[in-house]
Amino acid sequence: MKTDIDIHKHSHFSFDLWLTLIKSHPEFKAKRVELFSSFFEVNKPIDEVAKVVKYYDDLCNNINEVIGGNVDTFEIYLLILGSLNVDLKTLNKDILNQFYQKSEDLFLEYKPVVIFENLHQFFEEIKNQDKTINILSNTGFIKGTTMRKFLIQENLDQYIDFHIYSDEINCSKPNPLIFQEVKNKVKQNLQLSQILHIGDNPIADYKGAKDFGFSAHLLTH
Repeated sequence: MKTDIDIHKHSHFSFDLWLTLIKSHPEFKAKRVELFSSFFEVNKPIDEVAKVVKYYDDLCNNINEVIGGNVDTFEIYLLILGSLNVDLKTLNKDILNQFYQKSEDLFLEYKPVVIFENLHQFFEEIKNQDKTINILSNTGFIKGTTMRKFLIQENLDQYIDFHIYSDEINCSKPNPLIFQEVKNKVKQNLQLSQILHIGDNPIADYKGAKDFGFSAHLLTH
């Protein structure tokens, strides 16, 4: 991953998470499908469950990007379970919460892999220049509360001035409201162009930030 980002030109740095700083542990998604299948007693072959999980994961990401809202994690579960012919009347929020807790434990066991080269060192350089950092991430299966736990475990949280996750403000990139939230939380009174948003998604990250007036850097893999 190339990190040719000029930190001298900007005063605040906003980072996407998935496929920008981190990617899934190679075993995590398969383990989650197994957990999903066993926890909800899904009576279908595991590869069919995996296909349905992936389909709704992608679909809900796309809905979030197009509409700019946020499909709730539990709504994604119910769409998947309905599609797999699980009787939704047997479920309630407590059961969905129990499953989320188990999937969070699994996520923190099969932790994401940091893909951004020398990330601690890069964050350190930014902070040494008295500049600030935020995380700005659309969420799906994994909520912001879980991402915070992961970033604390990785000793990355110490560098981050604030976090914005779509599930917590019910708003997803490229919606201008989510970039406005970044602007509102930046302590010093900066020109929009002094804020650099860095991400891998040409629409949600690059175009979304540019259209709002921020500087933007598209990471290509």
